[in-house]
Amino acid sequence: MIAQTPNIINKRILQIAVPSIISNITVPLLGLIDVTIVGHLGAAAYIGAIAVGGMLFNIIYWIFGFLRMGTSGMTSQAYGKHDLDEVARLLLRSVGVGLLIAIILVTLQYPIRKLAFTFIQTTEEVERLATLYFRICIWGAPAMLGLYGFAGWFIGMQNSRFPMYIAITQNIVNIAASLCFVYLFHMKVAGVAWGTLTAQYAGFLMALLLWRRYYGGLKKHVAWHEVLKKEAMLRFFQVNRDIFLRTLCLVIVTLFFTSAGAAQGEIVLAVNTLLMQLFTLFSYIMDGFAYSGEALVGKYVGANNQPALYRTVRQLFIWGVGLS
Repeated sequence: MIAQTPNIINKRILQIAVPSIISNITVPLLGLIDVTIVGHLGAAAYIGAIAVGGMLFNIIYWIFGFLRMGTSGMTSQAYGKHDLDEVARLLLRSVGVGLLIAIILVTLQYPIRKLAFTFIQTTEEVERLATLYFRICIWGAPAMLGLYGFAGWFIGMQNSRFPMYIAITQNIVNIAASLCFVYLFHMKVAGVAWGTLTAQYAGFLMALLLWRRYYGGLKKHVAWHEVLKKEAMLRFFQVNRDIFLRTLCLVIVTLFFTSAGAAQGEIVLAVNTLLMQLFTLFSYIMDGFAYSGEALVGKYVGANNQPALYRTVRQLFIWGVGLS
C-alpha cells in the first residue's frame, strides 16, 4: 500500500476540487450571462425579471440539492467497497427520484408560481416578465434534477471532470442560444428563458452520452427489482433528509434577501442580484473542496481505510481554514 503522505492526499483533493470549482463557478456565471444579455435591452425591469425568475429556480433546485450530495457520498462508499451492483443502482435511484420530483414540479407549476409571488413583493411589470420566464424554464426541471443525480454519481466515482465538461458545454450553449433568441428573434426575456432551457437539456443529453460511452459496462450490474427495494430507498431518503433541512434553512435566507430587495424597487433588486451572484460565486469555490470531502471520505469509509480517512479529513480542514 502506498503511504498516504500529505502531498499525495492534497493531490487527490485538488484532482477533484479544481474541476468541481470550475463546474461550480459556471452556475452563477450562467445567471450573470443572462443578466448581462437583458441588461443591454435598456430597462431595469428586464434585469429584475431575470433576477426573480432565476432566484425562484435556484431555490427550487437548491432544495433538492440532496440528489447530488447524498448520491456522491453513497456512491463513493459503494466505490470504495468495489460494490459495482450498488454503484449502478445508486445512479438509477438518484436520477429516477429526480425525474419523479421534476414531474411533480411541472404538474404543480401554477400553485408554486402563485405561492412564490405571494412572498416576493415586486412591481407589476417585473412580475409579468418573471412569470413568462418561469413558465418556460419550469420545463427544464427534468433535465436539471436528472443532472444533479448524474453529477453526484460522477463525483462519487472520483470523476469530477465530467461534471466540469457538462457545465462548460451548458454555458457555451446558453450563451449562443440566448444571444440568438434575444437578438435575432427579438424575444427579450422569453429568449433568455429558451436559451437556458436549451442549455439544460444539452447538458442532460451530454451526461447520458458520457455515461454510456465510459460507464456503459455497468448495465450488466443492474437488477431492477433491487433499485426500488424498500430498505435501500429508506436509507436513500434517511441520508438525504438532514441535507434537505440544512439546505432549506439556507434557501430561506436567500429568499428573504431577494424579497426585501424587490420590495424596494427595480434598481435595488437589480443591484442586490449582482451582489448575490458574487456571494454565490465565492460559496461555490469553497464547495469544490466539500465535493472532494464527499468523494474521498466516502471512498475510504467504504474501503475501511481509517488512516487515509483521518489524514484526508485533516488536510480538508487545513484547506478550508486557508481559503477562509
